[in-house]
Amino acid sequence: MDFYSDYLVIGSGIAGLYFALKASEQGSVIVLTKKQRAESNTNYAQGGISAAIGADDSFELHIEDTLRAGAGLCHRDAVELMVRTAPHAIAELERLGVEFTRTNGRLDLGREGGHSRNRIVHAQDATGRAIERALLSALAQRPSVTICEHAIAVELITEHHFRTSSPHRTSSTCFGIYALTPSGSVDRYFARATVLATGGCGQVYAHTTNPTIATGDGIAMAYRAGAAIGNMEFIQFHPTALYEPDRQGPAFLISEAVRGAGAILRNSSGERFMLRYDERAELAPRDIVARAIDNELKTRGERCVWLDVRHLDGVRFRNQFPTIVEECAKRGIHLPEDMIPVVPAAHYCCGGVVTDLNGKTTIERLFACGEVACTGVHGANRLASNSLLEGIVFAERAATYLALHPPPPLGKEPELVAPWDDSGTQNTEEWVLIAHDRDELQAIMWDYVGIVRSELRLQRALRRIELLRSEIEDFYCRTKLSPALIELRNLATVAWIITRSALHRKESRGLHTMSDYPQSDDTQWRCDTIICGEQVECRPLPS
Repeated sequence: MDFYSDYLVIGSGIAGLYFALKASEQGSVIVLTKKQRAESNTNYAQGGISAAIGADDSFELHIEDTLRAGAGLCHRDAVELMVRTAPHAIAELERLGVEFTRTNGRLDLGREGGHSRNRIVHAQDATGRAIERALLSALAQRPSVTICEHAIAVELITEHHFRTSSPHRTSSTCFGIYALTPSGSVDRYFARATVLATGGCGQVYAHTTNPTIATGDGIAMAYRAGAAIGNMEFIQFHPTALYEPDRQGPAFLISEAVRGAGAILRNSSGERFMLRYDERAELAPRDIVARAIDNELKTRGERCVWLDVRHLDGVRFRNQFPTIVEECAKRGIHLPEDMIPVVPAAHYCCGGVVTDLNGKTTIERLFACGEVACTGVHGANRLASNSLLEGIVFAERAATYLALHPPPPLGKEPELVAPWDDSGTQNTEEWVLIAHDRDELQAIMWDYVGIVRSELRLQRALRRIELLRSEIEDFYCRTKLSPALIELRNLATVAWIITRSALHRKESRGLHTMSDYPQSDDTQWRCDTIICGEQVECRPLPS
């Protein structure tokens, strides 16, 4: 079947839903989500949204904290835009019904690693869930918005899919997507503008805080369509995921805000070790804390470190972090009387589909916002709680741009697009390969392309990933589609992009630590890493 709308949104996290809300004022919107509408990284975001609204704070301080965390690679224009829009974003969310935590009538401002002031606006320790709920409620009142659940995007529709297309023609315009529906059919969704809001790619690693849907679909589809992808070597590992040796599924996140509230990291000897790594101790940026924990584990031969909250006020702690208290209690950890076992886990992708300040990608009619996008805000390391803010700000920028510069209606393009070829075999004996390939890919990325890397390990990873990618592509071309196969193909593509990007950057900076090149080199590497097709290049930062 074919479906038409003015705007097509892929993903139902904060960026996709906020864009849909704003764009619904201008035309019809279809939101496609491959799971339930509330399943996204946003829904798991505990910390909050950073905004310089405190009496002792300023835009300049927030900007400098972001630039410092980004290790020299942030685009200053994008950072300034985001920071100065933050108070407006908070006011908009409150208008939509988000009930942020208040103390004596004022917004309660928390503090997280890398921030020089208390500026984290939060809804207890479930901010993402509160925002998601408010946005879904607001969208339910908009008849121009249709949300389609359990529909997984397969490919962006570009000129490559025209019946008369030359195989040598370069993709330049997006007209929509092919999507696999619950019935098993592959439908075509056409739109004047398509917005990628598919979130991150944490599932490319064996240990991640991301939900199982975070398989890098938007990045992989955009790459295959010819879009520029940037800075994918910078994968943020959250320092404090709950350590569970027999865990199945995503690791439970122990929010940065717990350290902001005064928690202390200790090794098994009870030593507070962070002061040996950084004068800011537990409030150092995430990359520093993650590397410190990784080093403690490797040098001591241990499986986890401990987050000590025993000295904190019990009543305040339970009120501030009810979700964490409840989840830990389910696992026999009673807070704040017990310490929390924690390890780093893949958490956030600082790179993505390259966009300008209006969310435009290098493909016409294709926009991106949220974690899937590389706006230049995060540079080499995301400052805590800037992600939800970035999603809101640039989703609104994209909607505003499209309202002022509406794309022309589609012409005969849908008639030129070939229907999906769903021929293929249903070889049940080979489906076990999908699970095995996914496990192997995740293990390769965790072992060789993790927190600390080397050229030798990256080259070894690349050889294995390229072999897996070739086998997966062959299987994909001759087998009927399934969500698991689509995700596996996308994971293999993203793993290849991350590894190629990491091999290209021969220095250590932010989240990219190379044992062969332990120093940063501003002379040669103060640039963005851009991949388009087979080419990898350094692109100078905007002046």
